[in-house]
Amino acid sequence: MSRFANLEFGDEFKDQAQHTGALVKDEAYYLTEARSAFENGKFESALRLFSKVLEFNPKNAAAWAGQVRMLIEMGEYSEARLWADKALERFPREPELLAAKAVALGRSGDLQQALVFSDASIEERGDAPYVWLARADVLLACQEQRADYCFDKAMLLAPRDWFVSWLAGRIRLFYRQFALALKLLQQAIEWHAGHFLLWLEIGRCQTALGLVGSAELSFQQAQQLNPQCSEARQARAQLSRTGILKRILGWGRRVALR
Repeated sequence: MSRFANLEFGDEFKDQAQHTGALVKDEAYYLTEARSAFENGKFESALRLFSKVLEFNPKNAAAWAGQVRMLIEMGEYSEARLWADKALERFPREPELLAAKAVALGRSGDLQQALVFSDASIEERGDAPYVWLARADVLLACQEQRADYCFDKAMLLAPRDWFVSWLAGRIRLFYRQFALALKLLQQAIEWHAGHFLLWLEIGRCQTALGLVGSAELSFQQAQQLNPQCSEARQARAQLSRTGILKRILGWGRRVALR
């Protein structure tokens, strides 16, 4: 059984909101929590929270799109396509759903259909940053140079928005365009320097580019901003092991040359 099977539900949902003291845990509460989890890179938690939104309101198109996008972030492309199809039965012209399905198709290798759904999303709403980020994702899957224009378009539609810049950087990072990803993430840092996740992502790019010293500083900054960030702690430990190994290999080569 799929581990996402418990996301299935019928049209019935709770009439009464849950309460914890004076806090009302309703549709708006779970939508805010889901977006917060997304912004902190907690994709599986965000997935569950978007599902909670739909328990209150199955007609919330943003929550349906959020579920599909979280599945993509988790690398669950088959599940993302399945849930996109379910959502598009309800909202056949929802631009973010069309765009998200395009990404899932592109990353699964179905490039022709990915372009079809991406075209449809732009026709529905060409002023949405995510629609253009998704278009860039699909074009990179197709190895098209025109992806640069799409990234620029998304950034133009959301000026000085760290979140859009971060998402763009993650797409570049997925396609192993580390230097370009680093540039986008550095822009995001300019606008939101206190967010640990940006430093973590920058450290990953720097590591891939062989900038070990800079990566160590970035991971250290991420850990200072969020002491519970296990990814930063593990990355620093890996850098340390790599540094020790390089020193041992260097010592071995020097001995062999004597």
